[in-house]
Amino acid sequence: MAEKIATRNAYGDAIVALAEQYPELVVLDADLSGATMSKGFSKAYPERFFNMGIAECNMMGVAAGLAACGKKPFASTFAMFAAGRAFEQVRNSIGYPHLNVKVVGSHGGLSVGEDGATHQCCEDFATMRTIPGMVVCCPCDGNEMRQAVQALIDYDGPAYLRLGRSAVETVTDAVPGYRFELGKGVTLRDGSDVTLIAVGLMVQEALKAADILAGEGVSARVINMHTVKPLDEALVLKAAEETGAIVTSEEHNIIGGLGEAVSGYLSGVRPTPVVRHGVEDQFGRSGKAAEVLAAYGLTAEGMADKARAAIALKKR
Repeated sequence: MAEKIATRNAYGDAIVALAEQYPELVVLDADLSGATMSKGFSKAYPERFFNMGIAECNMMGVAAGLAACGKKPFASTFAMFAAGRAFEQVRNSIGYPHLNVKVVGSHGGLSVGEDGATHQCCEDFATMRTIPGMVVCCPCDGNEMRQAVQALIDYDGPAYLRLGRSAVETVTDAVPGYRFELGKGVTLRDGSDVTLIAVGLMVQEALKAADILAGEGVSARVINMHTVKPLDEALVLKAAEETGAIVTSEEHNIIGGLGEAVSGYLSGVRPTPVVRHGVEDQFGRSGKAAEVLAAYGLTAEGMADKARAAIALKKR
């Protein structure tokens, strides 16, 4: 049976596992270490962990200072606070001087569930993408998250990493020799009629959607686009040329995220039908994670519907 783990837990495990190898790694948290899962690091390496209290803006400034002194800081809090409340500090103190800070936003998207609309951040990809030089990534499972943390430690520059609250099935370990690379999407399943490009927990739904479509005689390619910025343009172009129709899927507003990144790129090089699957310019609502996702159509069935629409546009 595939491992089922929340990516926030995999993040917490990874920073502890890598701490000895990277003595310059330090972790900051805004009084949410029990939720972001940086608590394991705080116990194992208390001298390298800084609880900044409920002061996210200050935390980003301190992280910037630590990076300027040669440290590799990971600053963790909820996505709503990292990408929302502290946006100015992330932009001006981290992005503008291009400092080596990893901004970690946990509890992204609707799957925060019962925490409700105020904490369901569906705008973080959009805000972080607008900062020049900022890498934006969202691994889809535990295996990929562990590899992503390693890649981000080795990457010198600012980056935003989204974590999820809900446990998700591991799918990347089914790919022989799976390797995470920043800015390089991964084709998890080949197909010729339509391409499903997904990020985060929507990758698992894309694989299920491909199964639904296969039952209808539709061959769907599935791409895990774990890095929203920089976008793997070569992989997107190849999919557009070979399948002629694209569906993007994200646990995020369809405005400003993966869908716009793919659409914006293809519009300039190879106009192709692109149907965006995600939160359609709405706030979230409180409820159990699976029920909230279903209420917004963020399911395999919802994605299959978008695929049928994309194929219909191709035939015009």
